[in-house]
Amino acid sequence: MNSFTKYFTDIFWGFRSLLIGMSVTGRYFFSPGQIVTQQYPENRKKLKMFERFKGDLILTHDANNQHHCTGCGICETNCPNGSIEVISERIELPDGKKKRIIDKHIYHLSMCTFCSLCVKTCPENALTWDQTFEHAVFDRAKLTKILNKPGSSIIKDIE
Repeated sequence: MNSFTKYFTDIFWGFRSLLIGMSVTGRYFFSPGQIVTQQYPENRKKLKMFERFKGDLILTHDANNQHHCTGCGICETNCPNGSIEVISERIELPDGKKKRIIDKHIYHLSMCTFCSLCVKTCPENALTWDQTFEHAVFDRAKLTKILNKPGSSIIKDIE
């Protein structure tokens, strides 16, 4: 293919991709029922993010302040940049067996890449993503969060 033909072929394909993009824009412009733009921050109270949105990492707790985390550390191991720390300790049960319980489940939001490897690899499905999206702070220390609530314990049916 000579340079003259290649030049006009490139112009044709560029113009074609422009028309495809403009047709998508035109569909949204001429269909009044579809809302694309959210009026943030005016609609802050009723704003709901998409289901797949990754906001804050949370350790799910039930109404009795119990969670499913066994302190195995798989989420910490699979985190590519160390944004999760699981500090656990072993306690001895009355029957002589030892059991691991979590002392602190620390999450550094400032280092998180939202890859979701921690959520996908948790064998107990203890971690999930929240819909919180406002993370602007002046102090980076506020982006470090303790995921287990004070006084929380593991759900008894896992033991």
